[in-house]
Amino acid sequence: MEIRPILSTLRRHKLTAVLLTMQVALTCAIVCNVAFMVANRMRQVSLPSGLDESELSVIHSTDIGQDAEKNPWAQHEADLAALRAIPGVESVVAVSYALPLNKNESSYGTCPSKQALDRAMQVMSIHGTDCIEPSVYNGSPGLIAALGLNLVAGRDFRADEYVLGQKTPPVAIISSGLAQHLFPGQNALGKELYVGHRIIRVVGVVGTLLRPNLHGPGTNYDSMIWPQKPDSPGSDYVLRSAPQDRQGILQAAKTALLKVNPSRIIDPKYMQTYTQIRAQYFQRDTTMIGLLIASALGLLFVTALGITGLANFWVGQRTRSIGIRRAIGATRGDILRYFQTENFLIVTFGVVLGVILAIGLNLLLMKHYELPRLPLWYLPIGAAALWLLGQLSVLAPALRASNVPPVVATRSV
Repeated sequence: MEIRPILSTLRRHKLTAVLLTMQVALTCAIVCNVAFMVANRMRQVSLPSGLDESELSVIHSTDIGQDAEKNPWAQHEADLAALRAIPGVESVVAVSYALPLNKNESSYGTCPSKQALDRAMQVMSIHGTDCIEPSVYNGSPGLIAALGLNLVAGRDFRADEYVLGQKTPPVAIISSGLAQHLFPGQNALGKELYVGHRIIRVVGVVGTLLRPNLHGPGTNYDSMIWPQKPDSPGSDYVLRSAPQDRQGILQAAKTALLKVNPSRIIDPKYMQTYTQIRAQYFQRDTTMIGLLIASALGLLFVTALGITGLANFWVGQRTRSIGIRRAIGATRGDILRYFQTENFLIVTFGVVLGVILAIGLNLLLMKHYELPRLPLWYLPIGAAALWLLGQLSVLAPALRASNVPPVVATRSV
């Protein structure tokens, strides 16, 4: 089909053509960036924690009796025994607050060598040194198995390696991410970690262990586990059971704990399955994903309405000229292709401008909101989506135009 007559027609309708081109350009720029933001947030929301989340539930208890401070671990042992007796509970452990995605983070500056520690002490900061500040987890014996962590190297803790409360343990199990950061290209087993002036030996490595708070793509899995039993009146009990039994087991756990010691506080909002813990942590992200998707779909819908409305207007304006073309031999297919080609040209102009605007908008978001650089492959996908949207939007008016009979050419204006 000749493009020149189409371009000539568009020049006679400059304002409407320019407005539609700008609408397509803005839609392309916004939709490409929105799609990238949604993909980033969905990737973050789906980060694996390393735990068997579907089988875990957590209940928090705080003893408030007069003897609560005297021997907390003895109370925890009694609680663990009562919780293990609940039908359906496969295993249970006590932890000191910190768990992946629960926001209760404990971290310590950790160095891979004495030289790195000395350097950090000299500059009074771990930044610019080989030292890292990983998250630290601790809990009662059986923590690795109860959480479903995958031990990829080394061994679990021995009974004689566990310490109480704030005492420093002699050994630790670290995540693969932390091992790679502290000892790149080396086997971390048997290595010594310098935590302040304390030396801790690595006896095991777990594949994945997410932090309580996300710190960034490169550090989200910098975690370690200490064989340190909780020794305070408050503790989280993590129960492992079949997924369908978790809610019932939480209620049974509350009853069992109050039966062991009525002088305690158990807040219902801290009785959660791990699915609920994850959903609560990412609530803002999931809400934002929904808003971004809704805004993008709304913008695409408005653009489609604009294309359809303009095409219908032009069909109405050109009815007699369409009839004349039909009378001199143009087929229905010719008329249909004319309007589809015209729309394709307008959308193409808009897409070219939209690609430039998309890159500029991404640079602005990178500067003010720390968004990563927009991968270039998003641009052709966005362009293809708008081309398809344009062709679908113009299809109904184009079909109506192709059905204009030649006899229309004989009617007076």
